[in-house]
Amino acid sequence: MSFASVHPRKEFRIFFDDQNAVSALAKLLRKLLREQDPLGVRQLVLLCIGTDRSTGDSLGPLVGSRVLQLAPDLFPVYGTLDDPVHAVNLKEKLQQINKSYSFPLIIAVDACLGQLQSVGSITLGRGPLYPGTAVHKKLPPVGEIFISAVVNIGGYLEQLVLQNTRLSIVIKMAECIAQGLVAAKTNTGVR
Repeated sequence: MSFASVHPRKEFRIFFDDQNAVSALAKLLRKLLREQDPLGVRQLVLLCIGTDRSTGDSLGPLVGSRVLQLAPDLFPVYGTLDDPVHAVNLKEKLQQINKSYSFPLIIAVDACLGQLQSVGSITLGRGPLYPGTAVHKKLPPVGEIFISAVVNIGGYLEQLVLQNTRLSIVIKMAECIAQGLVAAKTNTGVR
């Protein structure tokens, strides 16, 4: 039985352009980390899913790259602009993580599509992330804590929508998430 199945899924939503988005994200992440690892003994691993070949799907690699710039030794990061984790290599990377760390605590990050009023929102919570659902791909659920960012509207021609997503919003959301992750682990504000 996985630890994630013991607790029901719990979600929080923050908009990236909120003045307190980074600190709110950090506070919620700290809370979720304490719940998932009360003793603080598990290796935290950041798994950022996506590809730089599609603007909307580049959020994950942008987050991973930015976290490494802000705090290169904070925790292992999988999924960057230089070495993305995507549908083709996701299973391989999960095997690599599980081989490298015993009982890792994985935070999974990915872009998603949603309703118009949700664009710009960042959802984080306890439980796995289901990558590829917006584009109807069957991929394994990943992580015990998830962060997903609504980068554009969904419901029709999802692949085209992801490719035509504004880079500006993706970069701003990725920066917010990266700063929140670093602040959560270092107990400081990054901005």
